[in-house]
Amino acid sequence: MSKQTIIRITTVPLSLEKLLTGQLHFMSSFYHVIAVSSDKNRLEKYGQLEKVAVFPLEMTRQITPIQDLIAVVKLYFFLKKAKPFIVHTHTPKAGILGMLASKLAGVPNRLHTVAGMPLLEQSGMKRKVLDFVEKLTYSCATNVYPNSFKLKDIIIQNNYCSEVKLKVLANGSSNGIDTSYFDASHFSEKFKNNLKIELGIQSTDFVFIFVGRIVADKGINELIAAFSAIQKKRSDIKLVLVGPFEQELDPLNKKTIHQISANKSIIPIGYQLDVRPYFAIASGLVFPSYREGFPNVVMQAGAMGLPSIVTNINGCNEIIENKVNGYIIPVKNQKAIQESMLSCIENKEQFSKMKEYARAMIVKRFDQKMMWESILNEYRTFEA
Repeated sequence: MSKQTIIRITTVPLSLEKLLTGQLHFMSSFYHVIAVSSDKNRLEKYGQLEKVAVFPLEMTRQITPIQDLIAVVKLYFFLKKAKPFIVHTHTPKAGILGMLASKLAGVPNRLHTVAGMPLLEQSGMKRKVLDFVEKLTYSCATNVYPNSFKLKDIIIQNNYCSEVKLKVLANGSSNGIDTSYFDASHFSEKFKNNLKIELGIQSTDFVFIFVGRIVADKGINELIAAFSAIQKKRSDIKLVLVGPFEQELDPLNKKTIHQISANKSIIPIGYQLDVRPYFAIASGLVFPSYREGFPNVVMQAGAMGLPSIVTNINGCNEIIENKVNGYIIPVKNQKAIQESMLSCIENKEQFSKMKEYARAMIVKRFDQKMMWESILNEYRTFEA
């Protein structure tokens, strides 16, 4: 008996690589899986790695009506030919294009995962347009999966769709966390010492780390200001920034850029395929984001044994319990970032207890295999 076809769609292959690592390969044991995304060369490499079929479809992350219409038409004809019993989309642009084309093509099960809402930071006419697109996406979908319970509440509060369509799988997240991969025991003391020397970090330094896009809505302006203020009291601290600068999309202010380039205790290392070595040499994660779905970074840090300072937003406040495995602080609040970072350094007994709980809480609640089984069980409910 031939396998039924499932099509998974993201706007760019990076989302497949980072948000769904291993998941499509796992699903390929049960279904014929096709990954759809833009950037043909990178998508084909992803397909080879995960051992799944691919279909390249040019999509943009911006509002581009003509290109978007072309993408919907191409996807419609592809879906009519492939005849999937499930189309499952991730990311906003893939969501609207994928759900619209799937409905037009008569795909019976149209699933959309919501992993954060950039529109929440918008206002005016742009917000109205994005609200309309969000509602249209959900209206075309048969099922909508917020990847956190708080995100589900936000969707209901904004009347984006009826509650009957909504479901959070397992304990939240889109892919869980591979706790055997994100494990500090993979890195020896010698390795960590050598990396610290390479980065100019002293053995006595308390090392904070941020992992993600270096942009304004990740709270980087506030983080850099808080770190610079603490430096006036403490010289034994470092801040490692792991991730790409995206000045064209969400620029940092000029003062922040200057502080990053001028301060030798702030160490920007750019995008890294493997972030684990940098978690391994860190003391704690600072993640003062304005908005998230269900942040992988916070789960990764926890699995590596790091307490996290996070903002009181959906996803973050479902992974971290205040003063148990980290601190939960207000959004856009430099003073709160500063105070919590100082507490990590100075309240050694509490910080030690948080480190003790960090990994165990992730393993218990967000292990990847548990998440994959939950998604597979959901798919099986749609089987004929």
